[in-house]
Parts: sequence; C-alpha cells; structure tokens
Amino acid sequence: MALLEAIVSNHDNLTYGAIISVYTGPDEAITALTDHGVEALTDMLRDAHLTTKTWRDFLDAFVDDPELALRFKDRIPR
Repeated sequence: MALLEAIVSNHDNLTYGAIISVYTGPDEAITALTDHGVEALTDMLRDAHLTTKTWRDFLDAFVDDPELALRFKDRIPR
C-alpha cells in the first residue's frame, strides 16, 4: 500500500485524469484511480518488473521518499 500511495501522491506520475480526489465529507477526500489510471499503473509496474535494474530505475523515478524506495529496492521483482 505504501508504494501505491507514493506513486499516486505525485500527480505527474500518471497521465492527466488518471488520479482523482473523491470527497468523503465536507473536509475529507481520498485519492483514487480511474479505470485508465489502474491500466496505466498496471502497465508501469509490469514494465518495471522486467529486471532488477528496471525495478530500481522505476523506484528512483517514481518514489520521492528515498527510504521507501530503498525498502522496495531490496525486494526482488516478481
């Protein structure tokens, strides 16, 4: 979940309209993905998991938190 939150927290990571805010109350909102956003994220992750290098490059490019990126770099892509 942390990786997903890190990716969608930056609206530049996905195309316009892929990430939306869903208001759950007057002062509360959650971030969600449209169907197009889910497809785009799925494609990004599939491509990132090709090799260990592409996985690490993906994390460097799309995860702004260095500690979180390092935590996921230690995991072997499936």
